[in-house]
Amino acid sequence: QVQLVESGGGLVQAGGSLRLSCAASGRYVMGWFRQAPGKEREFVAGISYTGGRSAYEDSVKGRFTISRDNAKNTVYLQMNSLKPEDTAVYYCAAEVTRVAVIINPSEYDYWGQGTQVTVSS
Repeated sequence: QVQLVESGGGLVQAGGSLRLSCAASGRYVMGWFRQAPGKEREFVAGISYTGGRSAYEDSVKGRFTISRDNAKNTVYLQMNSLKPEDTAVYYCAAEVTRVAVIINPSEYDYWGQGTQVTVSS
């Protein structure tokens, strides 16, 4: 059974930074998604099995960075220059059979419990 444990969410002022962590029970293709109230879950960033490739949603490019520490089976999402519109519950997700970056949420097998990120204006 794959386990994903997120941490690092919180309240921050606009322009501030947060780093989310997702500790996994193994090494997998990983992604970060977010869901704001009344909106659908959307892709934020994804990283390949090796960490050599990544992808970002357009609104976070240049502000967010996804990375992984394969020795710790942990994926990070460094979020800088945060905006109020980044407010959402952030989820990490894992896919256990592939190696390339995955953007489509329906292709992920496992999900974390979510961590709240609130950006005040």
